[in-house]
Amino acid sequence: MTDTAISAALQGVPTTTLADLLGREQVMDIGIRPLWEPVPRVAGEAFTVSCPPGDNLMLHAAVHRAAPGSVVVVESGDLDYALAGGNVCAVARRRGIAAFVADGLIRDLGEVRELGFPVFARGIIPIPGTKKAVRPLNEPVRCGGVRVESGDLIVADEEGVVAVPAARAAEVLRKALAKLAKEAEETLDDWERAHRARIDEILATGGFED
Repeated sequence: MTDTAISAALQGVPTTTLADLLGREQVMDIGIRPLWEPVPRVAGEAFTVSCPPGDNLMLHAAVHRAAPGSVVVVESGDLDYALAGGNVCAVARRRGIAAFVADGLIRDLGEVRELGFPVFARGIIPIPGTKKAVRPLNEPVRCGGVRVESGDLIVADEEGVVAVPAARAAEVLRKALAKLAKEAEETLDDWERAHRARIDEILATGGFED
């Protein structure tokens, strides 16, 4: 299966399922959240960007270089200046970029929401950053506490953002689809019985008595 096919298939997999398989270390912290709702689930290869606090040059450069279908992932940590605004998001959408996932802030939220362009970030602020700091693109970054490399698969929805390492993407997709298929066959009664038995077993082991 090609990377493009894996990315398309992952768009049908909830982040909760991926989190169950990958663990906490691949799930971005709760500060990286959708800035408008209801947001569609997005999936795509990471195009990574690093911006120092107060500067947004390399994100603006990335918009003209990221391939269609990619998710632009930004390391910044800046809570004082916006990394992007409405026009940058409009150009990104027009160029086929799937989403921004930014450890920082944006502005022009009303415009972005009207565009329907998915942005997962720490929040909004009306003042833009400067454009001075030149840094390489597609280097490893940390976003929301997770290390992301160029080409990793990013899946983001209303539950959060998960980074799937590229080397494990096919394996993770296979396991995720199997897990979803198994869950689809299970009724709530089946789940409740299994859940009750598991919880009661743990309680008994811990010495709990009703």
